[in-house]
Amino acid sequence: MTTSNDLIDQTVQEVATSSTNSVTEAGPVTKHSSKLIDAINQVFALFRVNYHNQFYSAYSDTNVLNQAKRLWLDALSYFTERQILQGAKKIIETSDYLPTLNRMLQCCEMSSEDGSLPSPKKAYIEACNAASPKCDAKWSHLAIYHAGQDTGWYRLTNEAESSSYPAYLENYRRICREISQGRKLTAPTLSEQEEKMVPLSKTELKLRLKSLKNELGFK
Repeated sequence: MTTSNDLIDQTVQEVATSSTNSVTEAGPVTKHSSKLIDAINQVFALFRVNYHNQFYSAYSDTNVLNQAKRLWLDALSYFTERQILQGAKKIIETSDYLPTLNRMLQCCEMSSEDGSLPSPKKAYIEACNAASPKCDAKWSHLAIYHAGQDTGWYRLTNEAESSSYPAYLENYRRICREISQGRKLTAPTLSEQEEKMVPLSKTELKLRLKSLKNELGFK
């Protein structure tokens, strides 16, 4: 029995076969690879098939369509062709509405090459709830830790979500793009700020107190 997902896969394959590398369609851009341009053209062809009336309403003329393609081409250039097509497929499977570029970015982020990257919101929640020291936390993906490190743990702990989440989102998206480009994330290390936050043992406290008394001349 043919399922809706099978039909979507078939459509993706048919569009990929019929789509040609057209720099004109996606705009006269030379800094992007032909494969990336093909992927963007395939995405818009898929959306035209699946969101027919909405598509022609949004992109009523060729100039508007070409401008949109150039915008999407630049914004999605950090992802692989596979991630872009997987993101488009996810949208088609889950939404009845023509997506915005922001929604497409979210779906591409969830389509990591190894499938292990969590959504930005889940990553943010995990980063906010992680215990200190952060280097000892059990991270579901190292990208979550590095985005938190770049955002600032104090900010994530003390600022409102309306302020801290946009900052975390920007860093997380950047790191996800770098991963798609081949970046290897290093294991967490104890930062100077975190080291100061780690509570001392009773023995260490006594030694610190004794040292301080000696420095001040107390006996």
